[in-house]
Amino acid sequence: MEAKQSGLSEKEKFEYDMKLVEAALYVAGRPLELKTIASILGSRSKTRAQLVARALADQYRQRSGALDVFELADGRFVLQLKPEFTPKVRRLAVRPLLTPGPLKTLSYIAFRQPVTQAQVISVRGPQAYVHIQILNQMGLISCEKLGRTRILRTTEVFADYFNLSHDLRLMKRQLQALFESLVKSSPPSVNQKPELSQQQDQTKQEA
Repeated sequence: MEAKQSGLSEKEKFEYDMKLVEAALYVAGRPLELKTIASILGSRSKTRAQLVARALADQYRQRSGALDVFELADGRFVLQLKPEFTPKVRRLAVRPLLTPGPLKTLSYIAFRQPVTQAQVISVRGPQAYVHIQILNQMGLISCEKLGRTRILRTTEVFADYFNLSHDLRLMKRQLQALFESLVKSSPPSVNQKPELSQQQDQTKQEA
C-alpha cells in the first residue's frame, strides 16, 4: 500500500516522491533497481517507481548541471557525474581506488570476459596473479575453476562500483566510451602511446 502524505495534492505528492528517489540515489551512490526505489516510495508498484524516476531524470536533463540521473538498459537508475566533468574532479573521489596495476588487469578482464586466468597472465604478466587475488577479494571479479586454470568474469559489484550496466554488451560499450574519453583528456607524451589506447587496439584486433 502506498504511503500517503496528508494534506498534499497529487502533484505535490509526486514532487515529494521525486525528492525521495533523488535522496535514495544520492545516498546509495550506485544504480538502484525499481524494486528498491518502489520500497523507498512505500509502494509495491515498479511502474510507479519507474514513472517517478524517469520524471526525475527529465528534470535533471533540463537543469544542464554537472549531475545526471541515468536509466540503464537493465532498468536500474543511477545518479552520476557527467563524463565531461570526471577528469577534473577524479582526484577528489573519496571511494577506495585501485592502484594502476590491478586496475589495468581489471580493465582487460572486463573487455575480454569471460576470459581464462592463463590468458590474463600471458598478457598482464606474473604480477597479475596478485591483481586477480585482490580483485576477487574486493568482489569485483568471480573465478570459476576450469581444469588447470580459471574462468574470470566481472561481478554485479563491479558494475555497481563503476556505475555500469549489468548487460555485458552494453557494459563493454560503456567502457569503450569511458576509455576513449580518458585518452582524449590525457594527451600522450612524445613517442609514447597511451596505455588505454593500446588496450583498445588489442581488443579490436582480438574481436
